[in-house]
Amino acid sequence: MIKVNEVGWIEKEKPACGPKDAIVRPLAVSPCTSDVHTVWEGAIGERTNLILGHEAVGQVVEVGSLVKDFKPGDTVIIPAITPDWEAVESQMGFSQHSGGMLCGWKFSNVKDGVFAEYFHVNEADGNMAILPKNVPIEEGVMLSDMVPTGLHGADNAEVAYGETVVVIGIGPVGLMAVAGSNMRGAGRIFAVGSREICQDAARKYGATDVINYKEGDIVKQIQEANSKKPVDKVIIAGGNLDAFEQALKLVRPGGIISNVNYLGSGDYIKISRLDWGVGMGHIRIVGGLMPGGRKNMEYLSNLLKYRKLDVSILLTHRMKGFENIEKGLYLMKDKPRNLIKPVVTV
Repeated sequence: MIKVNEVGWIEKEKPACGPKDAIVRPLAVSPCTSDVHTVWEGAIGERTNLILGHEAVGQVVEVGSLVKDFKPGDTVIIPAITPDWEAVESQMGFSQHSGGMLCGWKFSNVKDGVFAEYFHVNEADGNMAILPKNVPIEEGVMLSDMVPTGLHGADNAEVAYGETVVVIGIGPVGLMAVAGSNMRGAGRIFAVGSREICQDAARKYGATDVINYKEGDIVKQIQEANSKKPVDKVIIAGGNLDAFEQALKLVRPGGIISNVNYLGSGDYIKISRLDWGVGMGHIRIVGGLMPGGRKNMEYLSNLLKYRKLDVSILLTHRMKGFENIEKGLYLMKDKPRNLIKPVVTV
C-alpha cells in the first residue's frame, strides 16, 4: 500500500528478529477483502508504504534466542492476529486488542504484512503453529483468517442445537460462519448472498435455505419462509451498514446479532429503536475480531487434519509466483462471479 487508493511494489530492508520473535518467508498467501477496505476505502486511515497481507503459511528462516518450540525450516501457520500476550488486555481475555483497540491485528495495520519475501512474527512461541503434514499449504492459509473469523461469528452468536440462524454475506468468511453454525448444531440456516458459486458452497457447508438479496427485501423473504417467526441468531459477515437494521427486524427478543464484517465505510450503524424493543428487547449486538495465537491455530488445524472441515471449496483461484499476489488482490477488489477466494503459492 503506497497510500490510500494506490498499491505497488517497493523495496524494504529485511526485518530484524527480536529474542522472542521469528522471521518467516511465505510459502502460500491469500489476499483478503480486508486489504481492499484498507487500501481503497481508507477504512483504518492513511497508511504509507505499508506491506499488505495477513494470511500466510510460511517457512521459518530465523528464530530469536528465547524461542523454544520452533526452528528454521519449520512450516507454520501464521494467524492474522498476533497479540502481545503479556499485555493487560490479553490478561483480561481480549488479546485481539492487546495494546489498544484492534492492536492485536498487527500485519498490514500497525506493521508490515506478509506479502513480502520475509516477514516478522512477534512472540513466535505464542503466535505460530506447525502446519499438519497432511494439510496442503494452500488450505492451511484459510486457517489464518477465514476459518477463525467465520467460526468466531458463530461462537459470538452462541449458536445452539436446533436454532434458526441467518448468515448475511456468504463470501469466504460468511461460508465459514455457515459451517460454524452447522457444527454448533443449528437446525435451520439461512444464507444470504447473490453469487451462485457462493450459494452452492453455502449448501455444502450446511445452509438449508439460500436467500438472494437481488430478488427482494431479505427481511420479507426470510419472514415468509420462516412462517413469520423471528430467528434466534443473525451473523453479519458481509453487506453494508443497513445489515444491522435488517438483523434487528429478523431476530427474536433475547436473540444475538454477531458481526464479523469489517465495516470499511460510513460513520454510524443504523439501529431501529422499535425493533430493538425501544432499547429493552434483550437483543445483544456483538462485534468481534477473530482470536489469534498458537492454541487457536492448533485447534482449528485439527478440523482439517482429521477432515472435519473441507476448505478446498473456498479456493477457486490458485496461482503460482510472487508476482501474482497483486493479481489476487485485484480479484478480491473486483469480485468476479466465479470467485470465492484466491491463493498464491510462492
